Amino acid sequence: MGIEIQVEPLGDHEHLVRVREGAAEAETRVRVTDGVLDQPQVTGAEETRIVQETVAFLVERQPVIDIPPMIDLDDLADAYGTSYLDDLGRRLTAQ
Repeated sequence: MGIEIQVEPLGDHEHLVRVREGAAEAETRVRVTDGVLDQPQVTGAEETRIVQETVAFLVERQPVIDIPPMIDLDDLADAYGTSYLDDLGRRLTAQ
């Protein structure tokens, strides 16, 4: 069963994300922060790609229905530490 992640830019570094895995669906707003954008693993990547890979990272660690309604990337980086940033860097260079 695949995961579908749709990212819609809202402007001002905010994105609306809809996630679907089978019958489970979630909607969240993701705020991309300078603290994450300035990380060497992320520098130069498109924001929509950062958001998509971040949500994919989360979905691998928790059920879709547990995705919070608002995600701030600085908070996420604080919660997961270097594992998030290193994983994000690998994801961004993988294609």
